[in-house]
Amino acid sequence: MKKKFRFQWGAFLMFCVYGGLFFLLFSRFLYIQVTGEAEGQPLRAMAQSKYEREQVLSADRGKIVDRSGNPIAEDTVSYKLIAVLSEEASKDVKDDEWLHVVDREKTARALAEHIDMSEEEILDRLNRQDNPDVYQVEFGPAGRDLSHDKMKKIEALELPGIRFVKDKKRFYPNGPFASHLIGFAQKTEQKDGAVETVGQMGLEKTYDKLLSGKNGKMAYESDTWGYLLPGAEKQVTPPEHGADIKLTLDKTIQNFVEDSMKQVEQEYSPERMSVIVADPKSGEILAMSQRPTFDPETREGLSSNWLNEAVQYTIEPGSTMKVFTLAAAIEEGVWKPDDYFKSGSYSIYDTTIYDHKREGWGWISFREGFQRSSNVSMANLLERMGGEAMMSHFRNFGFGQKTGIDLPGEAAGSLNDVGPVERLTTSYGQGSTVTPIQMVQAATAIANGGKMMKPYMIREIKDPNTGKILSEGQPEEKSSPISEETAETVLELMESTVTSEKGTAKIFKLNDYSVAGKTATAQIPDGKGGYLRGPNNLLYGFLGMAPADDPQLIVYVNVHRPKIPAGEYGAIPVSKIFKPVMENSLKHLNIRPDVEEAADAAYRLPEFAGQTAEAASAELGKNDIRAVATGTGGEVTGQFPEKETPVLPDSVVLLRTEGEPVIPDFTGWPKRTILAYASMTGMTIELSGEGYAVSQSVSAGSPGDPSAPVVIQLETPEEGVFTNGQEEVPEEEQLPLD
Repeated sequence: MKKKFRFQWGAFLMFCVYGGLFFLLFSRFLYIQVTGEAEGQPLRAMAQSKYEREQVLSADRGKIVDRSGNPIAEDTVSYKLIAVLSEEASKDVKDDEWLHVVDREKTARALAEHIDMSEEEILDRLNRQDNPDVYQVEFGPAGRDLSHDKMKKIEALELPGIRFVKDKKRFYPNGPFASHLIGFAQKTEQKDGAVETVGQMGLEKTYDKLLSGKNGKMAYESDTWGYLLPGAEKQVTPPEHGADIKLTLDKTIQNFVEDSMKQVEQEYSPERMSVIVADPKSGEILAMSQRPTFDPETREGLSSNWLNEAVQYTIEPGSTMKVFTLAAAIEEGVWKPDDYFKSGSYSIYDTTIYDHKREGWGWISFREGFQRSSNVSMANLLERMGGEAMMSHFRNFGFGQKTGIDLPGEAAGSLNDVGPVERLTTSYGQGSTVTPIQMVQAATAIANGGKMMKPYMIREIKDPNTGKILSEGQPEEKSSPISEETAETVLELMESTVTSEKGTAKIFKLNDYSVAGKTATAQIPDGKGGYLRGPNNLLYGFLGMAPADDPQLIVYVNVHRPKIPAGEYGAIPVSKIFKPVMENSLKHLNIRPDVEEAADAAYRLPEFAGQTAEAASAELGKNDIRAVATGTGGEVTGQFPEKETPVLPDSVVLLRTEGEPVIPDFTGWPKRTILAYASMTGMTIELSGEGYAVSQSVSAGSPGDPSAPVVIQLETPEEGVFTNGQEEVPEEEQLPLD
């Protein structure tokens, strides 16, 4: 019997189900293949986001350097502290080789000894380990910018899970060094969570955009663990490093200033001080500093006053203003140095002004009046030339106007020109205000034959990526407020305040250089329309130029409210800054001494090439000059300084000879002579500090080895330049206004 066929509905149904599923899967696969999308998301992009890594290539912040390229602010290597919390990091390692934090309390206790966070704060961060989404944590500002030394100390603790990431930090190698001028930069967290170095004050803030540069990146494909795949291409966008800024500052001169100010600060505890050193021929600022100051590396000493006082702070200058009243009178043709006037007091309307010696000196010449810093002499000159003429000349000198120096936040000061009394007090520096940089700018006209030079600080801004100079500072003659003849006359009279027995500036005399200058003792406004009283409530200042016949430097010093010991004069702390700064700076710049005694003592070097070292040494010895041969050979083949250079007794002259070098005794050598010795011999010499040699790492007489560096410590000479108490010190000037 034929079997009846029965349709297998169950099998058919299963076939349809599985066939449908296969069709759906195949359709889905085909759709993904054709469109490259799933759930509306591009799969290639998703895969790339999972396996493509991007690494930031940090741009270097631009350097700030002095005129010779010595670093003032630069990036240096630092380290960032990280704690790995996830146990996943130790998944495939032995029990004693943990790669995550195991003992949180122990780790917090150990780290608290090395970073600026408490044990509790650190433990709070480490306790985020309980959150499975947290792989690692950082420690904020306390865990950033760690030095190599600190990193090594923490590393030596062998704490599981503690790692370091190489980073950059802003480094200020010179400590307190024109700090309010340079400012500082620090790492700051941005809104997007990124941490960037941002300028906070000074040049670091003003030029932040130029200094910052632009980060680059490196994109590459990686495996699951983040490692670069073999043969994978890297796409690199290089960083654009920040621009480098070269200043007109001279590091050596700046150190002379910092060292002298530090000494006076310790000895007299003034409320504030400011110093500017400038080249009158170009307008370049060679040094600028103030007290109080701070260390930009540690921020120690940083107070609420962030002003650069040389540029942003105004003062009533006192008697230094008489220099420009004198110049105005000469220009107006009313200066008659041998005419006489009655000193002591001068009345106008219901106001009487006095000299610092209230009874005066009787009838004296106008020349003597300037030497004695007589207020009454200025009043008589003002009467002769008229108030409008004087004020016009002051404006020509740039007072009441910004100089335009390439620094931020410059103040303009103000000339009090509302009436005859105000003009009178302005003639001797009271009632009107100026900035120190305005005084220096005006003084360039006196020192530079009548040509007033605009002060500037930025010598060059350079793109390190291309080598292109983005901008360059140049000497700029701003105007000629006085004639060359007037400038010469004023210089001569300023010099007489130092050399005359009647002069107020005798204690500012230098050993080797003539000085033209003007002292000031100014009353300080009390903020209530009057002036502070008492000997410790005065501003003492000095505007000096040297050498007097052709000034190469201007030094302007102000010391506010120093604590003067009984029997001492207010000008002494000012002289303790001016004298070492001016004398040492001129020597550093190799300016020939012009004081008669020094000039007579100078020996002009002959040509020693071809002579024996013994003969040259004997010739130099006759003039008390020390000869140093660079080698063991007999014949001289070169010398430093060159022939025709005037050299003073006790100086060092280098004689280049053949043979192996022998290490000399460097004690007392200036930096330039040490560098000349290194150049002549090929020796490697490392200098620490500024000024003159005081110690060396290799003993004198040892054979010289060019591969072994000789470390020489330099120090700024302060003793021997200032002599205290041996000269007659003039009476203090005062500016009473009854």
